[in-house]
Amino acid sequence: MTTMTRRHLLGKSVGLAALTSLLRRNAAAKQPGQPEFPNFPAKAKRVIYLFQSGGPSQMELFDYKPRLVDFQGTDLPSSIRGGQRLTGMSATQSSFPVVPSRFSFAQHGTSGAWVSELLPHTARIADQLTFVKSVNTEEINHDPAVTMLQTGFRLGGRPSIGAWVSYGLGCETDDLPAFVVMISNSGGGQPLYDRLWGSGFLPSRYQGVKFRSGGDPVLYLSNPAGFTTENRRNYLDALRDLNQISADEFGDPETTARIAQYEMAFRMQKSVPDLTDLSKEPVGTFELYGDDAKKPGTFAANCLLARRLAERGVRFIQLYHRDWDHHGELPKNLPKRCKDVDQASAALVLDLKQRGMLDDTLVIWGGEFGRTVYCQGRLTATDYGRDHHGRCFTVWMAGGGMKPGISIGETDDYGYNITKDPVHVHDVQATVLHCLGLDHKKLTYRFQGRDFRLTDVEGNVVKALLA
Repeated sequence: MTTMTRRHLLGKSVGLAALTSLLRRNAAAKQPGQPEFPNFPAKAKRVIYLFQSGGPSQMELFDYKPRLVDFQGTDLPSSIRGGQRLTGMSATQSSFPVVPSRFSFAQHGTSGAWVSELLPHTARIADQLTFVKSVNTEEINHDPAVTMLQTGFRLGGRPSIGAWVSYGLGCETDDLPAFVVMISNSGGGQPLYDRLWGSGFLPSRYQGVKFRSGGDPVLYLSNPAGFTTENRRNYLDALRDLNQISADEFGDPETTARIAQYEMAFRMQKSVPDLTDLSKEPVGTFELYGDDAKKPGTFAANCLLARRLAERGVRFIQLYHRDWDHHGELPKNLPKRCKDVDQASAALVLDLKQRGMLDDTLVIWGGEFGRTVYCQGRLTATDYGRDHHGRCFTVWMAGGGMKPGISIGETDDYGYNITKDPVHVHDVQATVLHCLGLDHKKLTYRFQGRDFRLTDVEGNVVKALLA
């Protein structure tokens, strides 16, 4: 009589159930997601998230406040500030002098969207964009604010939005990850931690894979000297067999996830070099994105790679660009960051449109919060800075189910408080998932006895944004 331990039996049962579930999943997805998703027809197949880390100033870029000229140098009224929590950088200030933007604004397109002179390329595609000027968060410091926007919670440990999407929908390609992350070389800024694109308590196969700008795009992608592709195949086969023994014995899903990740890494040895080889791109591509697109690691090069990843079926592509945290010398430093991203951001939207991909690709541009209307530190005739401001900031989106050429949300004359159509960070997340065919209330994962979701217990789809 053959004996089998209870653990072995459960492991076999779990493995068989998982295989059966896998075979039943949507055949259109080469890396399938969960069988119950999508919940309804999706407008977007994929997301490209252009995250501007540090908090771009909506006061200088999108939220035009002409009356601030009349208030220049006056103290922000306490009735406007309303007892808001302040960061440690400005909490000890004896006054809060109002400072208008030094940069001019103009209306653009048939939509009449207000855009700063700092973003001329973005201004030209205003009719393709959907501006949300009333995004808000409770967080006033970088790390909890970025973590909230990326994971739905201020503390680390929960899955990132890309991991949730990867978990729910899977991927349309078999030789690239479902979720890819790139960080541009901007020269400084707030630190970015791997947990921001991590899988949290989801299986690790759903975490983002970070592409580097130098050497192998992914660590250890190349074989060591003297180690052939056949050697690696034989090595992985042996490793798979050992891992399978462990999986059969213990039934740990992380072991099967590890097997899948090794196989993905093997396939990426062929797919990634072709992906990152921009030599076959026509001259017109670099005219569109700018010369920086020829320099690995720049925001422009990463935008071009994002389009190539989208073409190849990657589900969620996240670009991080840093150094938007301008507590001082804003007039000097903000134009530099705008120059880094303006042309490439607009080029990405135009490139997707001319390839017929914008309708099913959702592009998002924005940071973790905005900036204050008052000056942080000493206000002079030529210099000022702005502190963190979570009460209202601007995000724009394009394609993938968004209604183009509109702006929603309004703020007061100081650009300090929302006066119409507030959109919380959780509302943004719920809306992004909705565009992908995912009900944010149903995309859950049970962990430690509780069903978790990206939007926690909040969030509403902003229907006014949808086409």
